[in-house]
Amino acid sequence: MNKPLPHLADADLASARQRWEREFAAGAPGATTPRNRSGIGVKPLYTPHDWSGAAYSADLGFPGEYPYTRGIYPTMYRGRSWSQRQLIGLGVPEDYNARVKELLALGTSALSLIPCNSVFRGYDADEVPVELLGTCGTVINHVGDMERALDGVPIGELSTAMNDPSPFTLLAFELAVARRRGVPWTKITGTSNQSDCISHFVANHMFFRIALQGARRIAVDHIAFCNEQVPGWNPLSIVGQHMQQAGATPAEAMAFTLASAVQYAEDCIARGMDPDRFLPRFTFFFDISVSFFEEVAKFRAGRRIWAKLCRERLGARDPRSWRFKFHGQTSGVDLTRQQPLNNIARVTTQAMAGIFGGLQSLHTDSYDEVFSTPTAEAARIAVATQNILRDEAHLTDVIDPLGGSYYIESLTDAMEQKIEAIIALVDQAGGMYKAVEQGLVQKMIGESALAFQKRVDAGEEVVVGVNKYAIEEDPSTYPALDYPDRARIEAQVQSLRAFKAQRSASKVDKALAALAGTAQSKDGNVFAQVVASAEAGATHGEICGTLRRELGFGHVLAMV
Repeated sequence: MNKPLPHLADADLASARQRWEREFAAGAPGATTPRNRSGIGVKPLYTPHDWSGAAYSADLGFPGEYPYTRGIYPTMYRGRSWSQRQLIGLGVPEDYNARVKELLALGTSALSLIPCNSVFRGYDADEVPVELLGTCGTVINHVGDMERALDGVPIGELSTAMNDPSPFTLLAFELAVARRRGVPWTKITGTSNQSDCISHFVANHMFFRIALQGARRIAVDHIAFCNEQVPGWNPLSIVGQHMQQAGATPAEAMAFTLASAVQYAEDCIARGMDPDRFLPRFTFFFDISVSFFEEVAKFRAGRRIWAKLCRERLGARDPRSWRFKFHGQTSGVDLTRQQPLNNIARVTTQAMAGIFGGLQSLHTDSYDEVFSTPTAEAARIAVATQNILRDEAHLTDVIDPLGGSYYIESLTDAMEQKIEAIIALVDQAGGMYKAVEQGLVQKMIGESALAFQKRVDAGEEVVVGVNKYAIEEDPSTYPALDYPDRARIEAQVQSLRAFKAQRSASKVDKALAALAGTAQSKDGNVFAQVVASAEAGATHGEICGTLRRELGFGHVLAMV
């Protein structure tokens, strides 16, 4: 039987601490204080002097209870594991469909569709050079394409994420497919995964199809429509990933994401919407860097801050509105072309940080994403990584297993203070839209990106295989995914032209005219007309083109 350790009185503890400090100083003379990516100094040891637990109820509480620091559900992973949502996109719809079915058989429990870059830019396949098509995602231009991409996929039972910026044509196509199959929209679940136009404006310029103010209006219309017509759908995913991958520190990425969420919420409230109606469907999407403890603290602090913002600033009364639901993706920025198999260890570390941080769904990058869209073998390893962490490593056995750690709790508090200070800067600028229009957010991200790169160049930040432990290696050793078959891509373009020729031109013209009219007026719902246009046979490029003409093109740099 284990005997309890003797309790140290405060005086004894202070004496023991001083003794250790002397021994540490003698053993590590001149030791400097390292700083994490957010600039927070990290001490060599944390004790009850750093976090005593006296404010446990106020700062931590229990899982599923305010302030949700330890998790948003009482059971967390003991009740239900995170969703394994692998991002997929390549070639033509049939290619996507084949990969989906393969990953579902391997244990993936939710789907995410990555469209071709031409789609992200707002164009149809017959408007861009054929060489560019299908190399980074799937070519989806109309409801028929979506029908083939989701052939045999039970969309009424499986959660789907559409990586689709404003005006959200991919969801419109999925809803049209559901209508054709007789699946009620009330059974469609998932997320509009790229619905955050602010993050696109700041850090993802290729995605920026429509001028900022027009995209702002469509975002609120999209939220209102989905709340009414597709209640199981999350119409807004506020994206911290873009800004962190652009160079923001973890603290900055969390702060800018929460400030964006507040901005969207205040826009919805100004429209007359009830926060307890729309906030439960707000979700978040974050990058998970390899800075393990910092990322765990980032998510725990973000969860606590969001609960306070929703209750105290936004006036939400329903506890479901205070929940901070987020998807995590392991950071592709941390992956290297040098010694790429090392990326498996990086992804595993990142995934563990997200899991210990309490995420609701997870995408693990494949080690070869530095070369191309993942190969089938690398994608299997990425899926297996999650299975191993859950089923072999037993990471789901204990809720918030790092909670109560002197270091984690002290770091969570420090991250909270840093995040709130950045949110205050955004508030002083007049909110997230004004801060972005003034270039404040972009300037901070740029400065952080440059500072980090300087540390890497100086060897202060070690990147294994790049600035330390480098070896000579033949990159051709690692196979990259072949470009899509040219004949299949050309056949896809011909199929699009045939679709346009065979549909009812009058129905399409009428639908697009109604879309333009709604965009011009202050009344009506733009996204409702996007859905109607999709069902009438309008293509992605035609819908985006119509809204560009009415609401302006997203010339990002013009406002910075």
